[in-house]
Amino acid sequence: MASKATEDEPLSKTRNIGIIAHIDAGKTTTTERILFYTGRTHRLGNVDDGTTVTDWMEQERERGITIASAAVTCFWREHRINIIDTPGHIDFTAEVQRSLRVLDGGVVVFDAVNGVEPQSETVWRQADRFGVPRICFINKMDRTGADFGRCVKMIRERLETVPVAIQVPIGAESSFEGLVDLFENVALVYHDELGREPSCEEIPDALRAEVAAAREAMVEAIVERDDFLLDKYLSGEELTPVELRAGLRKATLAGMLVPVLCGASLRNKGVQPVLDAIVDYLPSPLDVPAIEGVHPTTGEAEVRHCDPREPFSALVFKIATDPFLGRLAYLRVYSGALRANSTSYNAPKARKERIGRLVHMYANHREDADEVVAGDIAATGALKFTFTGDTLCDPSHPIVLESIRFPEPVIYVAIEPRTAADEKKLADALQALAEEDPTFRVSVDENTGQTLISGMGELHLEVLVERLTREFNVSAKVGRPQVAYRETVTQAAQAEAEFTAQRGGKPLYARVVLGVEPLPKGGGFEFRKALRNGLLPDVYLPVIESAVREGLASGVLAGYPMVDVRATLADASYDEETSNEAAFASATAIAFTKATQSATPVILEPVMLVEVVAPTEGIGDVIGDLSARRGEIQGMEPMPGGMQTVRGHVPLAEMFGYATDLRSMSQGRGSFSMEFQHYAAVPGEVSRRILGEEIAPSS
Repeated sequence: MASKATEDEPLSKTRNIGIIAHIDAGKTTTTERILFYTGRTHRLGNVDDGTTVTDWMEQERERGITIASAAVTCFWREHRINIIDTPGHIDFTAEVQRSLRVLDGGVVVFDAVNGVEPQSETVWRQADRFGVPRICFINKMDRTGADFGRCVKMIRERLETVPVAIQVPIGAESSFEGLVDLFENVALVYHDELGREPSCEEIPDALRAEVAAAREAMVEAIVERDDFLLDKYLSGEELTPVELRAGLRKATLAGMLVPVLCGASLRNKGVQPVLDAIVDYLPSPLDVPAIEGVHPTTGEAEVRHCDPREPFSALVFKIATDPFLGRLAYLRVYSGALRANSTSYNAPKARKERIGRLVHMYANHREDADEVVAGDIAATGALKFTFTGDTLCDPSHPIVLESIRFPEPVIYVAIEPRTAADEKKLADALQALAEEDPTFRVSVDENTGQTLISGMGELHLEVLVERLTREFNVSAKVGRPQVAYRETVTQAAQAEAEFTAQRGGKPLYARVVLGVEPLPKGGGFEFRKALRNGLLPDVYLPVIESAVREGLASGVLAGYPMVDVRATLADASYDEETSNEAAFASATAIAFTKATQSATPVILEPVMLVEVVAPTEGIGDVIGDLSARRGEIQGMEPMPGGMQTVRGHVPLAEMFGYATDLRSMSQGRGSFSMEFQHYAAVPGEVSRRILGEEIAPSS
């Protein structure tokens, strides 16, 4: 066996990182420059020209946006860097969430003009939840209105973190030509068009005071979080760049500081220092705490360390359809090793899985691997029972790792095949897409028999319908987008139901007393038993809970799913001769309906966080229009170039067609973004309108 040091060497020089940001901040362009400078590509991919490596889907190249996260591997300073380029549009938030769940570090890209935007905040909170250390790259320093200092301030205030600038830009907008490295106190100036070899020069005189102040602020931020460095600093000793970088790495891994860099990826400026920062400040798999899980049968806590000699464990974080390998499962290996043509164990499903080929993905290309080990990100095909969030492990050392939770869909449309011949093909294609995308749901409306597809937004469903045509050769007719309403109760109520009937000449009997009450927002569903022990045989309890869950699927007002409800079984009666499971299911269904009808049920609607950027002279019209859409204005902020940002909460139902209206209000200069914020009760008149309309319920 190889020595521990030899085994650890590749892991200590591995970085699993994600490029994450708001739409149009320049993630994909930055990734393309990284691949060029690390020698993985020999020409510069361009989003506008449709020549990028990571945006390889036709829809991505046509729209100029990232839809599916893409994994690529490159090498820099003898380090292996596995990169996942994630989407920026909120409709594809599942791609970001599942990527963050398995990554060790992140590069968060910001637009130097717009700073912190709504999706930047969302991905930042997700990274916080998973404890992912980050560095920030303020991109597009060459744009009119670029302001490095303002962006750093927004990161501090909006993201409630401690950014530490490790560079100072030289110029801005059209005069941006490079940056000052605050560790080495040297200016890096980009003269050649490809930006391969920046020249090291003296700091410009006009910047000396700003650089001195910025370096002092950087040094103070680092030493405040390291007692050894603080002692040296206070005693007047000079701290070397090596010591400062080590101190910053330690603070970054602990989540206490976030290094901030700047550049202009499209103009090939400032990207190599980002690669250096990935190596210097982001964690290797060995720096990440051991992964925790539970034993699937005993429920006891289990721990796996990032060590190839420990029992194998991996989390499947993505399912994709590959034209050559079929259904492809992406996995992050947390411990042990997995060999091609072997057997693994799906712990949550308690099923053995045959592992065929193992591949490292390079966007949509494959590179075969005989074995993957702890710290690796790879993919395998032909798994029968495994889906996103499942754990694969050693059959003799089973473990279930924490799965990945995804947001509920907020919009749906009816879909049907154009011809009878397409019916089976459509069903198969929708199932394949639902396996890939956990935020895409397919259901059948019981009342109309229509197939309904649900997702995170209009663009999300639009892209999926396009994929039906292009990838699966299925032509479909799609209805008008509808809002995925929900229902809940606003008061506590209790109801009794007694079920008596004759079935096949035999009497049936069951009695149930059920209470319902509201839970806080996001509380989901809880079932409690408040019966005296022995009053009801245990065999009936799962039946009663299952009947309540069935009742939740279709609310009493308009048939929308019910959320944030606690149901309590308060009392029950049974008869040994005439009671059975069917009788208790029927009695529970009646009691649940009566209780929810008495608990003042309401319809809930998805409310979006909307951010509009428009010219200052037209901002009054924008605010008036948002208010007319039942919006609540949260705040305003001036932007460079005579623009204003307005943030507010607006019901999704009022936002259909907003892009067209905003264009006419702002002479084509306005833009907006929105993301799901929360569900809220609809006002009385809106509720009456909904109940008066024939709207198919979502699922």
